[in-house]
Amino acid sequence: MNRLYIHQRPEWPRLRWDEAQVATPLAAARHRQGRLLGRIESLEASRRDEAFRLIVETDVVKTSAIEGERLDPLQVRSSLARHLGFSMIGLPKPSRHVDGIVEMTLDATLRHAEPLTAERLHRWHAGLFPGANFTIGRFVTGAWRTAASGPMRVVSGAIGHERTHFEAPAAERLEREMTAFLEWFEATRELDPVLKAATAHLRFVTVHPYQDGNGRIARAIADLALSRGDGTTRRYYGMSAQIESERADYYAELEAAQRGGMDVTRWVLWFVACLGRSLDRAEQALEGVLFRAELAGALATLPANERQRTVVDRMSGPFEGHLTTAKYAKLAKCSADSALRDITELAERGLLVRNPAGGRSTSYRLCTPAELSKLRSGR
Repeated sequence: MNRLYIHQRPEWPRLRWDEAQVATPLAAARHRQGRLLGRIESLEASRRDEAFRLIVETDVVKTSAIEGERLDPLQVRSSLARHLGFSMIGLPKPSRHVDGIVEMTLDATLRHAEPLTAERLHRWHAGLFPGANFTIGRFVTGAWRTAASGPMRVVSGAIGHERTHFEAPAAERLEREMTAFLEWFEATRELDPVLKAATAHLRFVTVHPYQDGNGRIARAIADLALSRGDGTTRRYYGMSAQIESERADYYAELEAAQRGGMDVTRWVLWFVACLGRSLDRAEQALEGVLFRAELAGALATLPANERQRTVVDRMSGPFEGHLTTAKYAKLAKCSADSALRDITELAERGLLVRNPAGGRSTSYRLCTPAELSKLRSGR
């Protein structure tokens, strides 16, 4: 294994990869991107809006989960609703922290054509850590880390037996490193957007200019590069959810790239393959959007009250566990008697399906797409 990190090598930051190895998987990923975007464009505007909101909501939650932080999905949905002009009825007020992550994610997508600058990155970073304009002790927000914070290392293991996975460049190098990075990012327009996203992600993580939040910002930069490639302000796929599901591999590939020299073919191939799997996930999310549209159509033909519409809509999105009378009453803000009556009606109409367990364990699930299709066809 190389003793030097890539940022310590004289060739840094001139990354390279085997174009012959990358060409076929890259072409396949680009084809799938185009196919997904074409399918999205065939939908009515309201469905496109819903697909966009769902993908961004999932990515915001998952980009923090990669770093071990759990966000409240309902707060994320509320923040997105506020920023995008959707209904916020029944949603909790988002925290400043959640708002900051949502603002960064949307800024990278909706304003992808705007130059990436140090000021813009600092604004993203400050939004990730609200409550301080400059410093909290030695923790610097909205500015590059300083020598006062000490060496930036990623370590694991017990005291005395630590293993250093990575050590970032010294703080004294950051101004020069980030100036070079931002100039490269804006000047290199001929590079394929997927390759740009992969190498920008790696370069930013390697420089590690902030004391915390580098991974989340690196993923936002990759999203910005991909958005520029798509030429649209709406993103209908996102890599953070897929990376979170492959978190161990993600960190292993990043660590291998730090020690692997200037040839980063392995990292690029992993990134392109991960993008492909994220496109698969986006296709599944799109099916969910279409299912929700079918549900809305079914409810429109039935005598359903606003409580029932609200709960069915909530269950068709991210929803933990099964539905009980108590959970329904809490979601719909009604009495237990009203909840039981509403649930019974929805079950009789086939939109809710009772689970096998009974008694105090009685619960319900939403009908599946196949069950809904059969219900609507009258079979």
